[in-house]
Formats: sequence, C-alpha cells, structure tokens
Amino acid sequence: MRVLITGITGFAGSHLADYLLAEHPEAEVIGTHRWRSRRENVAHLEGRIRLLECDIRDPSAVRDVVAALRPDAIFHLAAQSFVPTSWKAPHESLGTNILGQLNLFEAIRAAGLDCRVQIAGSSEEYGLVHPEELPITEDQPLRPLSPYAVSKVGQDMMGYQYFRSYGMKVIRTRGFNHTGPRRPPFFVCSDFAYQLVRIEKGLQAPRISVGNLEARRDFTDVRDIVRGYWLALEKGEPGEVYNVATGASWSIQETLDKLIELTGLEVEVAPDPERMRPSDVPRLEGDASRLRAATGWEPAIPFRRTLEDLLEYWRERLGGAQGVPA
Repeated sequence: MRVLITGITGFAGSHLADYLLAEHPEAEVIGTHRWRSRRENVAHLEGRIRLLECDIRDPSAVRDVVAALRPDAIFHLAAQSFVPTSWKAPHESLGTNILGQLNLFEAIRAAGLDCRVQIAGSSEEYGLVHPEELPITEDQPLRPLSPYAVSKVGQDMMGYQYFRSYGMKVIRTRGFNHTGPRRPPFFVCSDFAYQLVRIEKGLQAPRISVGNLEARRDFTDVRDIVRGYWLALEKGEPGEVYNVATGASWSIQETLDKLIELTGLEVEVAPDPERMRPSDVPRLEGDASRLRAATGWEPAIPFRRTLEDLLEYWRERLGGAQGVPA
C-alpha cells in the first residue's frame, strides 16, 4: 500500500509517519514538503520514508506528484495552521488551505484515482458555541471566528462537494486541539513548556508571557490524533465527517498551572496584549462518539503524560544551553 502524506515534515504529519511505520510496516510512506520546510521532525526517519518537494499551492507540481505516485491513500495535512497568522495574513491562509486542497482534488481527478483521502479539518470550524451546545457534535452549526477557521470550513465543504459531485472517497475529520512533542512554540501548550524550560536553564527570567487564560480547550495527544486519522481513513464512511476529541476540556489557566507544577518552578505570569486574538472561541469540547462507533477509536494517552513529554522534548531540544536570565 502506498500512502501519501502532504505536509509530512510538520507536527501531525511526522507523527502520522511514525505511526504508519510502526503499526503498518507494509505501507510505503511518501510525503511532500516545500523546499524551505525544516526537516528535523522527520530526520529520525531518514531512509524509511520518501520525501518529494511539492508546494501544495502549485497546481502543476501537485498534479505531477499525484500522477507519478498513484497513491492508494492520501492524508492531506499540508496547511497554514496557526490561527493568529491568519489574522495577519488572511490571503495566505485562505489561498494555501482552500486552493491547495483544490489542487490536490483536481490532481486526483486528472489521474483517475479511486483512493481514499483524509482531510484534516479543525474544531475551529465550530467557532461560536453556546454553553447549551456542548459537547460539540458533528451536527453543530459552523460559526467560524477567524480567517483560519473559515479556510478549514472551506476545505471541509469542498471535501463533501467532491464526494457528492465526483464520488471521491473523501473522509473529513475535525481534530480538536492537539499537542505533544514537536509542537512549534507558538502554540499555547508548547509555548508555555518552551518558556518554562528556558527558565529552568537560566535563559530567561522567571516570568512567563501569556494570552487569554480563560478559554477552554479539548486537548488530545497528537499520537492519539494521528491514530484517529488512520482509523477514520481505513474504516470511516466516505463523505462523512468525524470529530477527533477526548470529550473533556481544560482551561488555558489549568494547563499552565499543571506545567508549572510539573517543573516545580516559581514564576510570574505576565499577560501579553500581543498574544490576544481579535475574537476567540470561549470553549471547545468535542463529542467523538461517531468516530468511536465507526472505528473503535479512543484516546489512550493522559493529558499529564502529554505535558510531561512536551517538557522533555524542549529539554532535549535546548540541550545543555545555559545562560543569564534576561
């Protein structure tokens, strides 16, 4: 079986490659990346995966890759995935996410493929959710509150349209917040862990900058998320959409408190206006019963272990760095 992962060098893409190689060794794993993509997330997989340079925004490049590979399964993870960036560069988010997926779908059609395609949507699509609408099911109205969320709604609806119009075997997932090792430090859990490890090593003063601490998020370990992606693609119904979530939520304040507790540090918490969004989703808490019924998926990694592994990741990355706190 030949599996194509767009955006394999990213956070979820690299963990999905790990999962496939460990659990499905019969799979030939191939991934696309942009020429400027950093590859440290997949450096440990050298010789076990194939990497192909391909910008998802380039229709001819996407068409050539799909036609040459003729994959049996495609996981479409390549995207502009940072919500605050979408406020500053909405054209990039909408263009990369919506037109990039259009390029992929048209390449599949041009090649005459009958492969399964998983589209990685987001809980951000739900946007404004009222308290009585929790936990969020897939039938919840979509009220996106950021350009990023709008772009993911576009991807989601396009997946459904191509299923209905052309019979393309598209399985849509809406992953709730996920974190773990390799998460870039501009995402909240990783940002807190990164700052705390820098404090441990004397690289910054015992002060941690924060944004909105009141929002609540349904955090899933990335290793559970990618297992959900595989099971949705393998056992899910084409045209259907599946939440991938734990069903519980943590406030950002609780997450910060847990990380501080795990380090044993005493720190000052300093609000940073630059970390505030023009509009924020107050609470995201997902119902994954549809995915559970279709595939048997359940989250297996406790949130505490996820945070511990995230701290260890940054300790390894920062290595022996020591300094005088600024």
